[in-house]
Amino acid sequence: MTAIANRPDEEHPAASVVERYHQCWIARDVEGILALFHPEIEYFDFHNNRQIPRDDLRDYIQNALPDTETGQFAYTDRIRVDGDTAFVQYLARLPLKRGQYATLRVCEAITIADGLVRRVNEYASRIQTEDEHLGEPRLGLSGRSLELMMLELSQYFEKDRPFLDPDLDLTTVARVLGYTRNQVSYLLNRQIGQSFYQFLNHARLDEFCQRLRAGPEQPMNEHVFASGFNSVSVFYRAFRDRFGTTPKAWLAGTRDRDS
Repeated sequence: MTAIANRPDEEHPAASVVERYHQCWIARDVEGILALFHPEIEYFDFHNNRQIPRDDLRDYIQNALPDTETGQFAYTDRIRVDGDTAFVQYLARLPLKRGQYATLRVCEAITIADGLVRRVNEYASRIQTEDEHLGEPRLGLSGRSLELMMLELSQYFEKDRPFLDPDLDLTTVARVLGYTRNQVSYLLNRQIGQSFYQFLNHARLDEFCQRLRAGPEQPMNEHVFASGFNSVSVFYRAFRDRFGTTPKAWLAGTRDRDS
């Protein structure tokens, strides 16, 4: 496997950890990757719309790594850091069957805590194989524009946490980012296969889970509304759709994994 790796934006602890983390990926070092995960690691694969349970991460990583030396990572930007979160962009060229290849455009937001990877938000979209042609850009968005939009959207949600506003809508997000509603909607549908409100509720569920683990003794509804939801029924439906269980059962399961 080869790589074109850019140096971090600055000498920063988060950037250093993320650079080591990606070097392990480049080297196909599964043990090295796992060793850099925080005990409370949260790994979100938005391309497949799923959170990877900690117990499944070894298998997930082994399946995600190229199985031959023909795989390639090409970094398209330097590591950028905002607080404890580093943002990485790259193209991954992975071998398929019958000598074909798939090229994925990937953006990762990686949050560091205690010198370890605490959270990974991974966004990817397949852009071509050697026998396919990339479709014509739509809505004035080239492949590079989509990459930048995804990075800007990730940074906006990580830094400003707009999802805590129960009245947040697509128009507001588009205005803040400087795009149209249709462009942001197209980005979410093509890059991660979600509607705006699915993406929004995903961020709110992340917040809820953190609050629930930090304050399990507090009333459930307090966490629900503090996370940006304005409807308990919408929250429970979104929670079950994502985790397949209730918040209490989910919390019990995380405690079992931690013990």
